[in-house]
Amino acid sequence: MRAVTINENVQGGLPCFAGTRVPVSSLFDHLQKGYTVAEFLADFPSVRVVQVQAVLETAKSDAASHAERVGSQ
Repeated sequence: MRAVTINENVQGGLPCFAGTRVPVSSLFDHLQKGYTVAEFLADFPSVRVVQVQAVLETAKSDAASHAERVGSQ
C-alpha cells in the first residue's frame, strides 16, 4: 500500500494521501497549528492512520538529509 500519490489531475499535482484528495501538506499544517493526529484524522476521515504514520516516519528519517552539520569535526 502506498501512503502518498501524485496525480496531475488531483489537487494540481500536489502529493496527496493515496486514494484521497487530501494533500499531505494538510497534515503538517494541522500539526503546526497544534492539532493532534487524531484531530487531523477526524477532519479528514478518508485518510487512514497507517498513511499518516508512514508520512511521519518518512519525514523523520529524511530530516537528516536536510540538516546542516555544525560544531567540531
